[in-house]
Amino acid sequence: MILENGVVRTMEPSLPTARSLAIAGEWIAGGVGTHETALASPERIDLGGRCVLPGFTDSHVHFPTWAMAQHEVRLDDTRSLEEALARVRAALTDVRPGRWLLGRGWRSGDWQPQVEPTKELLDEIAGDTPVALMARDSHSVWLSSAALARANGDLQVPGGVVEVDDRGEPTGVLREESCWHFRDAYIETTDDQYVEAMRGAIKLANSRGVTAVHDKDGWLGAPRFWQRLDSEGALSLRVWQSLPAEKADELAEVGIAGGFGGPRLKLGYLKVFMDGTLGSQTARMLGGSGVEITSRAEFAGLIRSAARAGFPVAVHAIGDRANRDALDAFEETRGDWQPLGLRQRIEHAQLLAPEDVPRFAQLGVAASVQFSHAPSDRDLADRLWAGKTAGAYAFRSLLDAGTMLANGSDAPIEELDPLAGIRAGVLRTLDDRPGWHPEQALTVEQALQASTVNPAWLAGDERRRGKLLPGYHADLVILDRDPVACAPEELPEVQVAATMLGGVWVHNPPPWN
Repeated sequence: MILENGVVRTMEPSLPTARSLAIAGEWIAGGVGTHETALASPERIDLGGRCVLPGFTDSHVHFPTWAMAQHEVRLDDTRSLEEALARVRAALTDVRPGRWLLGRGWRSGDWQPQVEPTKELLDEIAGDTPVALMARDSHSVWLSSAALARANGDLQVPGGVVEVDDRGEPTGVLREESCWHFRDAYIETTDDQYVEAMRGAIKLANSRGVTAVHDKDGWLGAPRFWQRLDSEGALSLRVWQSLPAEKADELAEVGIAGGFGGPRLKLGYLKVFMDGTLGSQTARMLGGSGVEITSRAEFAGLIRSAARAGFPVAVHAIGDRANRDALDAFEETRGDWQPLGLRQRIEHAQLLAPEDVPRFAQLGVAASVQFSHAPSDRDLADRLWAGKTAGAYAFRSLLDAGTMLANGSDAPIEELDPLAGIRAGVLRTLDDRPGWHPEQALTVEQALQASTVNPAWLAGDERRRGKLLPGYHADLVILDRDPVACAPEELPEVQVAATMLGGVWVHNPPPWN
């Protein structure tokens, strides 16, 4: 087919736009330096002035978790404890006796008046129903007494925090490793439930222009969910999958290295956590506060183990101390991984000391960031990181220093929506307020690069994806207008018109009105 009568943004600097795009099977055949007449009897698609871009990649998404979140109580925008409790109360009417009520999205820092959640507040409305509500950052969980009882006191683990009241009793809030231990050990979700939820979530992602994801739920067993979907022909995404870093020696033993898999699903990288989060006040700071999940020395050992197995590492680092420790460990081990060409990355990089900003590019470590976190977290950051926010969500500073930026959503923490992320990166606001630290704003072209070209490079696919060039996969999104040419205030109005993966329409095939 030939897509014509629109703007084709190739994301190739030497020829950034083309008037048309030719597709043969699952590949781009022309539009850039190739005669379209080489195609036999092509179908011609009138773009009607729309804009064609490479399909978006979400570089940081907990996809199975996000899929399940579509069916849970959502507390993301609650502005008070009472509002959160009202949503829980309303949802309880649909819970069968003995079954869990699950939800997510609360952040006590957003509530007015300021108050912390407790099990007693849930007990008053839930009674014997076990309730588990994940915080917005997924690093804390708020439990009812019936839910806590399932653990029979099995709450404290290394790297975890069990909040207690004046009597030394658990308040119902668990943080970091204690939160994750409880979730994994006591909240039961079947494979069938995950796969069914992911089926619908894939279609939702496609409708938002997403053709690839870097999934972070390897700890959950996500590869087996994706495999089932792929075997059924229901996988209309390309997946670059994480695995827990603790699996490095096992992977080395069986000889599986990063990049193992097929065109739709590859085992890509190993995931590590250095610290907690801003919202849970567990980010590890140079001032000494926060929770250390992995020490610098431990992380250096994990990098070496991963390198022996042939895997790059993606490490979660929020606070300035966690980021420095991660960079120090990458620097200490560079002799192990740089000769192998491993494409290392720090996830989030939310707060950086000024002297650490240039180190990403110097070491060749990518910053896998979330543009939407900056406007979403601004009020909390101003309060908890007062006086330090010049180094928070410093996307422009990282880019100017030569850092490879890849953009993701961190869904379900933010919504999986690349256009919203691009707006956040460019405008530094998602509401009516002026942009937050506008000196860190990106251009539309830079935000697009971080959402298309750079994630493909991180996955080792830079010669097959991320650009609209002959010989690349025909993975593309069609927008109702050109985001580069439109005025900044128009960006919130840009809409996805259609999505294609490998030459097949996976959302809203033409003709269009």
